[in-house]
Amino acid sequence: LGIDAIYSGTQKCLSAPPGLSPVSFSERAVDFIHSRTTAPTSWYLDLSLISRYWLGTQETGGAVRAYHHTAPVNSVYGLHEGLRIALDEGLEARFARHRKCSAMLRSGLLSLGLALPVPQDQALPQLTLVEVPEGVDEAAIRRHLLDEFNLEIGGGLGAFAGRAWRIGLMGSACTEQNVALCLGALESALAS
Repeated sequence: LGIDAIYSGTQKCLSAPPGLSPVSFSERAVDFIHSRTTAPTSWYLDLSLISRYWLGTQETGGAVRAYHHTAPVNSVYGLHEGLRIALDEGLEARFARHRKCSAMLRSGLLSLGLALPVPQDQALPQLTLVEVPEGVDEAAIRRHLLDEFNLEIGGGLGAFAGRAWRIGLMGSACTEQNVALCLGALESALAS
């Protein structure tokens, strides 16, 4: 795809414990990292040191791993399990489940009279942005959802702060039952 550097978070669609950020670099990016002429400003983010930790180096005739950090072993096991579950389901089936639940959520939100600022053809199945209706206290709605239904949705960020909700459907939380719960809870909260 021509991507030189990419990263993610384990907690989103993999439903693995948070705290890890898998990264991948193209050969071009790795060459760039190893040919830099200025020292990195942070030891923690020094990718050449991390590379030697991960791949080892050919010093004194053998592969030598350079210490960089203590690996978060429990998180790595959690990531392994999250990946196993995703692959057991099958990636195409997982993608289809996310698309189906997203369509169900979008349709239900529209039937509640809520506006969706992101056009369907540009929307992510994993995250739905909902415009807060005029005169509605968005924080009070989120508090009602949490207190009454143990359901948390996100508030808007940046220019959308106070004006939008973010509803995530990711990984194991992306189910028809959760969509139905969310729609029913929102209907109740708006009515109250």
